[in-house]
Amino acid sequence: MRATEEILRIWRKFDSFPMETLTKAWLHVLGEAELPRSVDRMREHREQYGTSGNCFDLAFWLMDELRSAGITCYPVGKKLGTSQAHAAVVAIGSDDRRYFCDLGDQWIQPILVDPRAEAYTEEPQSGFFPAAQIAVSSDGQQANIRYIRPGGKESQAMFSLEPCNESEFREAALDAQMRLRKPLVERRMRVCTNGRIIHWEYESGHAQISSDRGLYHESDPLDTETWAQRISRRSGIHEEIVRTALEQYETRGLL
Repeated sequence: MRATEEILRIWRKFDSFPMETLTKAWLHVLGEAELPRSVDRMREHREQYGTSGNCFDLAFWLMDELRSAGITCYPVGKKLGTSQAHAAVVAIGSDDRRYFCDLGDQWIQPILVDPRAEAYTEEPQSGFFPAAQIAVSSDGQQANIRYIRPGGKESQAMFSLEPCNESEFREAALDAQMRLRKPLVERRMRVCTNGRIIHWEYESGHAQISSDRGLYHESDPLDTETWAQRISRRSGIHEEIVRTALEQYETRGLL
């Protein structure tokens, strides 16, 4: 179920990238929220401030890298144009099979979603998502993805595997950028002592770590300044940008 090597080579460039909604709050402060960011601009921001972006930003950035390497890919999404919108990418490997690539949900690596492939299976798989097994059920037009967590808890997500119209996808991305709902930062991290992948998440004043051993809640700091320091250490985003974004969410009553 693993992707072909040329896809993985591009995917690994994003191993240290968080998914975050702090950058768009910062753009609101700068008065640039109504302007879609180009991938070149995203690269500049990351180099200068350690930012990355939301699921749409990461999808555009991933597609740019894949296409620059000669790999065919296209955007997919669910509930576009709504507050629950989510964006991902399907890449076509050198084996002419499709692989689902979701940086926005911090997957460890892409997964095969082409039922024609010999390697395709609907059995639960480890090593694709932090702190959960993944089971894919695909008919070629859409894929149902089950997330099976320690203790047997499950959730599901359904994705169309048909290409989104890229103009409509850009409109949905701008819509998502204009919406400020809640501060969210997610990052997959490797534990130095044993190499396990864990998932760290900050959302609206609370942080937790998911691992194959369960869910752990971090203690909550008393003020925004301390949160900015912690989020910066976890995500790599410059502390000043984090602080500015959190203050923007707080001003709007979203924190």
